[in-house]
Amino acid sequence: MYAIDDEAPGEAGAREALLDAALGPARFAKTSERLREGRLPELSLAAREDGNLVGSVRLWSVAAAGGRGLLLLGPLAVTLECRGQGIGAALLRRALNRAAAAGHGAVLLVGDAPYYGRFGFSAAPTHRLEMPGPVERHRFLGQELRPGALSAAHGLLCAAGPWRPRDAAAPRFSGTSPRRAA
Repeated sequence: MYAIDDEAPGEAGAREALLDAALGPARFAKTSERLREGRLPELSLAAREDGNLVGSVRLWSVAAAGGRGLLLLGPLAVTLECRGQGIGAALLRRALNRAAAAGHGAVLLVGDAPYYGRFGFSAAPTHRLEMPGPVERHRFLGQELRPGALSAAHGLLCAAGPWRPRDAAAPRFSGTSPRRAA
């Protein structure tokens, strides 16, 4: 049985290993990564089973003209051994509930509409927003946590929220130079 709670500061290495295994080096080349680089997440949740990290989700502050309380979700990952057990869905629901309880207005993400649609995400709320790099429009999804939070949002998303201290930089994928311009 798994439990979900806040990510612990000492889990950074385990989280990065989980993300490397689940998403590979391509995760650093994604447009969403441009909005996370050098920032601290607004919310970080971890799923643990028998004390081992088996899932992770993070939400990051972003801003756009006319938007109120915007967050970017990602990455959401579960270990290969634990996929299909509902851990990813549970992490996502907990993250959305915590974001709503904290007063955030909307959550945006780039992902598969069939998966995220069951949680209330769709491409419709993002039609006047742009990511800071290439993205397939049908994969740019949003969900309002407060009515109207995205109704006037438009333009380019930009990173917001606190900067990560230089000495606390997240470890990078250990393979060959995964970072490319998006």
